Amino acid sequence: MDYIFPPSAPVAIPVTGTTGLFPVHRIYCVGRNYEDHAKEMGHTGREAPFFFMKPADAVVLVGPGETAPLPYPSLTSNLHHEVELVVAIGKGGQNIRAQDANEHIFGYAVGLDMTRRDLQGDMKKQGRPWCIGKAFDASAPIGHITLAQQAGDIVNAEISLSVNGTERQRSTVASLIWNIAETIEQLSAAWALQPGDLIYTGTPAGVGAVVSGDLLAAHITGLESITLRLS
Repeated sequence: MDYIFPPSAPVAIPVTGTTGLFPVHRIYCVGRNYEDHAKEMGHTGREAPFFFMKPADAVVLVGPGETAPLPYPSLTSNLHHEVELVVAIGKGGQNIRAQDANEHIFGYAVGLDMTRRDLQGDMKKQGRPWCIGKAFDASAPIGHITLAQQAGDIVNAEISLSVNGTERQRSTVASLIWNIAETIEQLSAAWALQPGDLIYTGTPAGVGAVVSGDLLAAHITGLESITLRLS
């Protein structure tokens, strides 16, 4: 087959302890999936889960022990951090039952859902899609993937983020409104999940603005931490 121009290189994430690479298919994100974060955004209760997407090439890969550069995006003056547990799907399927969800999980990683909050808010007020606030270039930093069987007690892991050494977000994965298995069940009812899909599962309270020069450090117990410097 003759392409009219060279196709883009696949986006792939290293897998800790192996030489393998995890090829990214799609990036799904769960909105308002911690009660404390839902409240700080003006919402309450266990609402039905909802999802949005980011392009695969929004990934910014962060290796262990490195400080990766993260470009400050265009058009915004209110860029927010959101630390999240990322679930990597290794076995596809549709209408997956929650009790079977673990069979589809390849591993886990630490991720950030970077958000142009001002643009997102403007779109919400106008009743328009807010992809511009979420699905921009370099909006999905992620660390190396840890195999599920090596991640320990992930459902009770602590999750946190600091900016310039000051903690801003801290919670546990157990505090998710819709847990990992329930999220996979709900998501796979809407889309046929494929090997290579990533699920950003939601962020706890404490989201806030960052500016050029800030140092972001994100941690989840049992996984590779990530550190980025906004440029």
